[in-house]
Amino acid sequence: MWRGVSDWYDRHYLATLVINTAAFVLQIFHLYWLFTAVILLKLTGESYFVFPENLTIVYVVADYLEVPALISTTLLYVADLRKGPKTKAILYIFLLNTQWLHLFWITDSIVVQTFSATSVIAWNSAIAWVAILIDYLEVPVIFEMLRKIYDERAVIGQRVRVRLAGTAN
Repeated sequence: MWRGVSDWYDRHYLATLVINTAAFVLQIFHLYWLFTAVILLKLTGESYFVFPENLTIVYVVADYLEVPALISTTLLYVADLRKGPKTKAILYIFLLNTQWLHLFWITDSIVVQTFSATSVIAWNSAIAWVAILIDYLEVPVIFEMLRKIYDERAVIGQRVRVRLAGTAN
């Protein structure tokens, strides 16, 4: 079974890379929210989040696109490991999968409640800072994926042109 999944990732590497990167780039917005609406609020007493609060559902959907991206990107790096052990791939798998701690244990709502002191359960603020740190551990992976897309830009561009030319006929 694993061989089939790995072969599929090899055949669809560029498409998977582009889709996963797009999902992770949405996380940059989440990290912006975390920094401006949570961290700066805690440090300065003022939120610098400039987007409308009534669009929260859009922000939540963007944040939860992280879940399929975590799974798929982990599989992408595991498929890469099949070609031989690579320290960078192992590191990125670790960084990606620390996100599960944040998603299921110390959620954003716990961080916000802890920092705003409206929680029934008194979480240590150090735990909230750990959750924030975990959230930012995906940044190196995002940059690596963007670098890979940049490195493959000629091939990606050529494939897009071929597909567009094929649909124009």
